[in-house]
Amino acid sequence: MKRLYISIFVLSGLFFSGCSDEFLDVNPTESIPADVELVNNDAGAKGFVTAIYNHFLGWEMSSFGWNAVSSIISDDADKGSDPGDAGGDKDIIDALTYNASTASFQSTWNANYAGINRCNQALEIFPKLDKVTPALKVRLEGEAKFFRAFMYFTLVKGYGGVPIVDHVPVPVSEEDRIMQLTRKSPAEVYAFIEKDLNDAIINLPEKSAYGAEDRTRVSKGSAYALLSKVSLYQKKWQQVIDNCDKVTGYSLVSDYSSQFKKEGEFGPESIFEIDGIGGTSSPGFGIGNYSVSQAPRGAGGWGWGFNTPTEGLANAYEAGDVRRAATIIFRGSVLYDGREIPESVANARYNYKAYSSDFYNQEFSDTNLRYLRYAEVILMKAEALNELGQTDAAIPLINQIRKRANLGVTPFTSQADIRKAIYKERRLEFAFEHDRWFDLVRTGQAAAAMAADGKNFIVGKHELWPLPTSFIREAAGLSQQNPGGY
Repeated sequence: MKRLYISIFVLSGLFFSGCSDEFLDVNPTESIPADVELVNNDAGAKGFVTAIYNHFLGWEMSSFGWNAVSSIISDDADKGSDPGDAGGDKDIIDALTYNASTASFQSTWNANYAGINRCNQALEIFPKLDKVTPALKVRLEGEAKFFRAFMYFTLVKGYGGVPIVDHVPVPVSEEDRIMQLTRKSPAEVYAFIEKDLNDAIINLPEKSAYGAEDRTRVSKGSAYALLSKVSLYQKKWQQVIDNCDKVTGYSLVSDYSSQFKKEGEFGPESIFEIDGIGGTSSPGFGIGNYSVSQAPRGAGGWGWGFNTPTEGLANAYEAGDVRRAATIIFRGSVLYDGREIPESVANARYNYKAYSSDFYNQEFSDTNLRYLRYAEVILMKAEALNELGQTDAAIPLINQIRKRANLGVTPFTSQADIRKAIYKERRLEFAFEHDRWFDLVRTGQAAAAMAADGKNFIVGKHELWPLPTSFIREAAGLSQQNPGGY
């Protein structure tokens, strides 16, 4: 994916500026030019959507805070680092003692709405671009709607009902002010996501239609896979199956670990991943501090040591499961590129999927974020079949995943046991791919899983993240805080 710095576009979106804490503050560096002709061409149109992809390289979108609220919070990860280094708020998130002022929840909120704003900007200007190749413009609209749906899916999974901002707000409009501050119900948000994805499906090409220069772009299969996952969270089981069946042209790679190395990027199993190129000091070429913040810490290490795999996760793998060695860096081990991890590092385990061989100690690494893989399509379909009572049809799908992991077939046959087996395979297959917390909540496993990890999950509170205090204050009664006494 080519990096494009777009100084003439309004790219900041909804975020808090340095001099104010009001939710509605917008701090654009420059405005969309009055002369649309400056961007009325294929490169200009494509640049708007490339800016959306590039947003995922941001520190707030994909790095320290996101790791906290999607991974450290769960039973798969500990805060890590040194006991005296809280990482700002990573200790209280790990302990589930956070509140509405905890910074990582606010940064995740800000980042996703800023990204949604980029999508809205693109969708607003496209109708004005009459010199863009029509087929390209259709595709780009599909990409923008996919990303807007993806970010709203993150928001609704984490916070529940949220404001639906479906266009670039006009600062002087009272109607738009209310739009930005009024929560919609989860059902309304899901309906909005589904509409965007169905539109994207119409507009996007199949993965096979892209040339090598566009292999990083989302495709029709990406939209179908995300729609399947959106249906999964709503327990629309038949829709899960129907949409999974439409994700075609993908396959499991034979070597599980290869997907998380440079040579495995955008392979046959990849449905949606964010591309990092790597660099020493240039923002926009890698996810800011994603790798180094999770790298081994202490004597012989080179990173901050946060987001470390728990002992419970390490012990959850069956003997011979190749995913364990591909997911966890162990103290005293030797990595695939020959780098040694001495016994003197601070923590016993680290996240292998975040490791970058070429930029292992640089701020901007070349590590990619894998958000949708074909393995998930297989397991989503298995879960839906099992929930519909078609357990016999679900079992071969589980076994596809287990075979790739170098394991034998599942010994279970009952619907209840196969449900547990699917949950376990999801945990081990997608560890540190930002799904575990949401899976625990949606499947009702959170309280028991957190208790086993020594954490106190309060039913009726911790299912949803707290809405940022600054948003609630600015809403002034238009929206209410999530339950639980935040």
